[in-house]
Amino acid sequence: MRKLISVSLHILFASLFLLSACSPQAAAPTPTASGPRALTVMTHDSFAISKDVLKKFEDANNATVTFLPSGDAGAALNKAILAKDAPLADVFFGVDNTFLSRALDADIFDPYASPALADVPAEFKLDPQNRLLPVDYGDVCINYDKAYFASKNLPVPVTLEDLTKPEYKDLLVVENPATSSPGLAFLLATIKHFGQDGYIGYWKELRQNGLVVVDGWETAYYTNFSASSGKGPQPLVVSYASSPAAEVVFAEKPLTDSPTGSILGPDTCFRQVEFAGVLKGTHQPELARAFIDFMLGLDFQQDVPLQMFVYPVNGKATLPDAFVKYADVAQAPASLDPAQIAANREAWINAWTEAVLR
Repeated sequence: MRKLISVSLHILFASLFLLSACSPQAAAPTPTASGPRALTVMTHDSFAISKDVLKKFEDANNATVTFLPSGDAGAALNKAILAKDAPLADVFFGVDNTFLSRALDADIFDPYASPALADVPAEFKLDPQNRLLPVDYGDVCINYDKAYFASKNLPVPVTLEDLTKPEYKDLLVVENPATSSPGLAFLLATIKHFGQDGYIGYWKELRQNGLVVVDGWETAYYTNFSASSGKGPQPLVVSYASSPAAEVVFAEKPLTDSPTGSILGPDTCFRQVEFAGVLKGTHQPELARAFIDFMLGLDFQQDVPLQMFVYPVNGKATLPDAFVKYADVAQAPASLDPAQIAANREAWINAWTEAVLR
């Protein structure tokens, strides 16, 4: 009898053990389940964030963030679109308004109306469906070498038209819009100012006035621009309105003034706005949305200026002293509808190439 009871109890306990093993509530936590959640953020190559600021997000959300640099803005977007059926990341950062319509047409982003948008001015919210949310902005402008113009007793040009005058012959270097983001932005500024029927004529005048064209910003700024290298032949370069602040921040010796300035007349600058969005197919939708909130929050927004030398979109963010003293914001920047840019970008660049490089 005792043997029968013992066998029965053994069977009962075994059954209970099997039931408890199959029950989700009874499953022992694994190291993976209790460890940090993984989030991958796809970016352009110029993305930067302070380690301590990133750590705040990771600690607050029990997360580990991995960044996936993927080339310039256009190249990164292409990779994201090609991988839409098997996303490479959870969040994408780096689409700007010159590629906005293309990004939205590709249908790779989930809408998300972050509560933090309440602190972002309406002028930056270019997608009513909130598939891409604004994060930062900057003005592509012409920078000038203060010492050069002072030594020559030559007035700094004020308008786009000034650049075609004989006194500024051979003084301007620009980036090729087919290979450079600031080069494209400056081309768009001229299209906005002179119209689709007039911009090619303007560029032909620039060419006749000794315009110099290089492939990218680094060559233009660090090789051709006289103020940066001290050896370049051009005292005018297409760069950013924040570049004068960067000259001070990264100076080998402390400076009390920037050696460069920006030309900020109407339509001389083109405003670039950069966006971020949650990629469709993410396995971490809640965490991805939290990262968007974080990018629009004050910790990240106040880190942006000295990390990427752009301006925060959060209206409550404060700027570092270097930006307040040495960087400027264009009061009347050029802008074009993103859909118009998407529809005409290639034709505009091809026409420019034919007129300027051939």
